[in-house]
Amino acid sequence: MPLAALHDLYVEQLRYLHSAEDQLVKALPQMAEGAAAPELRASFERHARVTEQQAERLGLILGGLGVKVTGTKCKAMAALIAEARDVLDSATHPAVLDLALIAAALRIEHYEIVGYECIRTYAKRLGFKDAAALLAQTLEEEEEAEERLSLLAQSVILFEAEAARSSETRKRKASSGRTKEKSARKRS
Repeated sequence: MPLAALHDLYVEQLRYLHSAEDQLVKALPQMAEGAAAPELRASFERHARVTEQQAERLGLILGGLGVKVTGTKCKAMAALIAEARDVLDSATHPAVLDLALIAAALRIEHYEIVGYECIRTYAKRLGFKDAAALLAQTLEEEEEAEERLSLLAQSVILFEAEAARSSETRKRKASSGRTKEKSARKRS
C-alpha cells in the first residue's frame, strides 16, 4: 500500500505490530519451555497471555478503521524471534541460557515499545483518542515486561550465572592442581 498520508502509515504500522504480536504469541511458549529459572518461565508465560490481549486490541483498532487485520508480515519480529530460537539451540549452561533468553526478549520488548510509541503518537495526531488510549495501555504493558526482564537478569539469574562461573573456576583450579602434582611426582 502506498504511504501517501499519515493515516496510511498508521494503518501499515498497526498491521506490522499485529503481525509482530501474532508471531510472539507463538514464540513465547517455546521461550518459556526453554527457560531454566522458574521466575523467567513464569514471566514468559504471563507475557504470552498479555500478548494475546494486545493482538486483540490491535485487531479492534484496525476493525474500527474498517481495515482488514491481515497484511504485511513483520520481518523484524521474525528476525528477533529467530535469534531467540538460536539461543535455545546454542546455550549449554542453564543460567547462561536464561540470560541469553532475557537479552533476546529485551530486544523484542524494545522493538515493540518503539512501535507502540510511534502508533500511539499517530493515533493522537489523527484524533483517534480511543485507539490512543488502547495503545497507551499496551505500551505500558510492554514497558512493565521490559522492567520485569531487566530485574530478573539483575537478580536471580545473574547470581546463578556467577555461581556457575565460580564453580567452573574451582573445577579448573582443582584439575590444574592435580596436573601439577602428577608432573611433580614424575620428576621425582
